[in-house]
Amino acid sequence: MRILTRKKKAQKARRSISSRIAALCLCALALAGCGRDTLPTEVVLTSDFLEDEVFRLEGHPCMKNEIMVYLANSENQYSEVFGSEIWSVPVGDASLEDSYKECILARIAQIKTMNLLAAKYEVELDDNETSKVNAAAREYFDTLTEAERNILDVDMDTIAMLYREFAVANKLYEAVTADINPEISDDEARTITVRTILIKTYRLDENGTRIPYSDEEKKNALARIAQIKQRINDGETFEVLAADYNEDENSEYSFGRGVMPPEFEEAAFNLGEGEVSDIVETEYGYHLICCMSTFNPEETDANKVKIVEKRKQEAFDEVYNSFVATLTSNLNKPLWDSIHYDPGGPVKTTGFFEIYDKYFTVVSTQPG
Repeated sequence: MRILTRKKKAQKARRSISSRIAALCLCALALAGCGRDTLPTEVVLTSDFLEDEVFRLEGHPCMKNEIMVYLANSENQYSEVFGSEIWSVPVGDASLEDSYKECILARIAQIKTMNLLAAKYEVELDDNETSKVNAAAREYFDTLTEAERNILDVDMDTIAMLYREFAVANKLYEAVTADINPEISDDEARTITVRTILIKTYRLDENGTRIPYSDEEKKNALARIAQIKQRINDGETFEVLAADYNEDENSEYSFGRGVMPPEFEEAAFNLGEGEVSDIVETEYGYHLICCMSTFNPEETDANKVKIVEKRKQEAFDEVYNSFVATLTSNLNKPLWDSIHYDPGGPVKTTGFFEIYDKYFTVVSTQPG
């Protein structure tokens, strides 16, 4: 069993196909500083909607064809990798398609919220950026067959509007976080490399749920790790013993502060190169840690970038969340529930996001 860092805990869920798809949808629609999964405020139902209006945010509508462009492109991408049958996989009481639709709804609402906030900050696209939007829209629109245009119900203006909102949202993030460029010391960002031996104190049931050992089983696990520690003290090689006894999927880790379990991290960062820790207990079991490197320059520089980006994201979230609290949104639930996209149908388009990336650099603040 792999020692799970805080980052790896989130990654663990992606082992299931449905979770991997859910994670991929976040990547495909990623906007800087946005990790929210719902409409900005409580959804209020109303019958006062335009034809094909899915939701309204502060009086600004989102239409069905906008949703369909996102659904078609992203679902087609993942269907190429996992097969179209993936969308019928159950997720709780719903299907993966239903869960994915909610993700799409949240991302589009997020983009429109950021455009409203951009108006407050007087953030607009300049002539060059507008030209890029129009060029990207033309390139993508030209990839669509006549049948795809009719089914998606889009024209050039629709595609240009989607790209424009996407570009404004990213430009807003840059504007809000422009002054956040803290100096990060080598010590704060220091990345070390260690080898480990883990003796677990849990087992997995048939559903993959961790079941803690009994007191007697934990006592036996502690005795085993103590014996290994004694053999190291007697001169046996850590690497050889790790190959024979380590119960972790990995035996080597490189990481900075705030990543590993606190007990593990404290012990690891206090080791000198070549030193071996005492026995360290975490929620996963008993560990021995051997420090291979107390400072990795390349990893440390990369970690500085991650720390800066995390602080930018936190600063943006503070502004965004305060703004969201002032908004109202209305969802046309009957229309929303009726929306369905068939990845096996005549609409094969996949290039919407890639063509945007060709013209614009999408800011990413997700660590790793």
